[in-house]
Amino acid sequence: MTAVDARPATATHDAAGLRFPTAFRWGTATAAYQIEGGATEGGRTPSIWDTFSRTPGKVRNGDTGDTAADHLHRMPDDVRLMKELGVTDYRFSVSWPRVQPTGRGPAVERGLDFYRRLVDELLAAGIRPVATLYHWDLPQELEDAGGWPERDTAHRFAEYAGLVAGALGDRVTTWTTLNEPWCAAFLGYGNGVHAPGRTSDLAALRAAHHLNLAHGAGARVLRDRLPATAEISLTLNLHALRPLTDTEADRDAVRRIDAVANRIFLEPVFHGRLPQDLVEDTAAVTDWSFVRDGDLEVTSTPVDSLGINYYSPSVVSAGRSESPSPWAGAEEHVAFTPAPGPRTAMDWPVDANGLHELLTRLRDELPDLPLLVTENGAAYDDYADPEGRVHDPERVAYLEAHLTAVHRAIADGVDVRGYFLWSLLDNFEWAYGYSKRFGIVHVDFASQRRTAKDSARWYAEVIARGGLERG
Repeated sequence: MTAVDARPATATHDAAGLRFPTAFRWGTATAAYQIEGGATEGGRTPSIWDTFSRTPGKVRNGDTGDTAADHLHRMPDDVRLMKELGVTDYRFSVSWPRVQPTGRGPAVERGLDFYRRLVDELLAAGIRPVATLYHWDLPQELEDAGGWPERDTAHRFAEYAGLVAGALGDRVTTWTTLNEPWCAAFLGYGNGVHAPGRTSDLAALRAAHHLNLAHGAGARVLRDRLPATAEISLTLNLHALRPLTDTEADRDAVRRIDAVANRIFLEPVFHGRLPQDLVEDTAAVTDWSFVRDGDLEVTSTPVDSLGINYYSPSVVSAGRSESPSPWAGAEEHVAFTPAPGPRTAMDWPVDANGLHELLTRLRDELPDLPLLVTENGAAYDDYADPEGRVHDPERVAYLEAHLTAVHRAIADGVDVRGYFLWSLLDNFEWAYGYSKRFGIVHVDFASQRRTAKDSARWYAEVIARGGLERG
């Protein structure tokens, strides 16, 4: 029996507002390369993002994560910020090249020591640590050997998972194998806008399978190394898809994208099979012979919960996508139309209904699986005013709408156990460098000064009362 077997009480309404279950997990989240800095300290070697960010033209303004938010050196202060917010959980990722610099062999204890100290600080602050093993920072040496399109990378990941579990498993009770394998596979190897910047439909499909295999193999290692009460999870950025019109052509466009965006992970992981329509759609790219006997048994290793990352929906129609495309096998048949409504600084539409749609879909497809919203948030053009305050009413409105959608989903019978706001800190936002700010804590990157935004104070109040006030 795991720690997530007992279903919590449902969400409620009262005169004051929307109340979440008593045991609801109120969290925030970050990723190692985006905040840690210390890129060459303690034996750490380059990841694919170190290499990619140094490649001219790949990251806005030539920014890198060398310093980022300097969390490596400011971690105790950042934990104190979390304690002041009142969060119950903190979702962080472990830097693979900080722990196992070449992706092979023994761990570097200095690297593990940082995460030991982080976990100790969190526990002392009464915050539950939630460890993500992979948030896109593949050791460059493994990419040089072929990266995720190569089968061996999945085996290397399982070895690395065992090293981290051995160091932290006595204190960390919630583990996530991979964060957003769709992005790692299709943005990294399909259209090349993320590291390592390769553009190949075949490489993207191979990478997706080997990421699924890494998840399953890693989950088996975790199950073997961790106490029976440990919670093992996977986090997916499932796409909320809507047809532009109710025509058969547009509905088929949604089917194609659902196969390569969602079901390419959901079906191997939870049903031990490949989507047959995906195999047919991609027949001109591959015969899928890289999927070997026994692979799907590994990919479908049981997990205790599923993390969902959501930011905005997508509107899909028949057409043709720009090249290079992340939509392997679908780019000749599918186009995307901007969804209506207000937009964030990322030019992403704001539509909380998409989160409710995803959560209720998963209730229907995986009715016995607890869910966590492991990322949700928005970038806006924040700045400190002359008094040093950072007002971000648009972010507050975004978060309130999406938490309302989560509450509605729980009331509709979805077993949502927690919400992790993205992100705690302004950080290195991948190919956007430091030009986009998702944090509820403002970071002046020149001085590394932290300033709680209005949204941080708002979130602290939500946590303190266990829900939302009525408008």
